[in-house]
Amino acid sequence: MMTKEFTIQAKPYGFELDLETTALIIIDMQRDFLYPGGFGEQLGNDVSTTSSIIPNVKRVLDKAREKGMLVIHTREGHRPDLTDLPASKAKRGGGIGEEGPMGRILVRGEYGHDIVDELQPIEGEVILDKPGKGAFYQTDLETILKNKNIKSLLLAGVTTHVCVQSTIREANDRGYECLMLEDCCAAFDKKDHEDSIRMINQQGGIFGWTTESKNLLEAIN
Repeated sequence: MMTKEFTIQAKPYGFELDLETTALIIIDMQRDFLYPGGFGEQLGNDVSTTSSIIPNVKRVLDKAREKGMLVIHTREGHRPDLTDLPASKAKRGGGIGEEGPMGRILVRGEYGHDIVDELQPIEGEVILDKPGKGAFYQTDLETILKNKNIKSLLLAGVTTHVCVQSTIREANDRGYECLMLEDCCAAFDKKDHEDSIRMINQQGGIFGWTTESKNLLEAIN
């Protein structure tokens, strides 16, 4: 019988993983955040830092599919009429809803809002549209996880210090065990990424565990 339970080398200590009760959540790997000319670059960021993790995420995604794990893709964005866009976010959001090189910025249904070509979801994978930073906020993520009997989460995506960390904190409060894949996450500023790793795994894993994807792949192979 194929092994379903593994111990992954991680910080601050080994992460116990059961494939049947673990989901992979890939956060906001959208063209607007990763491709030149998108929202991220419009804000003055170097998107090569975020796009560089695509191959790592793809390897983990391929393995999750091979093992039959639940895969969830999230996209940050708003309704076309922007009725779910708070005035405070609109004020500081860098032009959300305005026309950009990839369509209206962070608006659902636009080219830039969708997931990058390399990581497009396949049939059966969940696509979760969220209006905020955390993946639990105003979404049915918790219902999906409970219905699938999920207890642990593998997290990848962008940006580490905003949407990834927000989701881990939300998941932690709801009782989920979280393993952030360090080299499958990125921030526009390297220090923000490194600080986020420490925030998550410090004090005995106050919010969860972190590791490099090679440790995950080696264990489940």
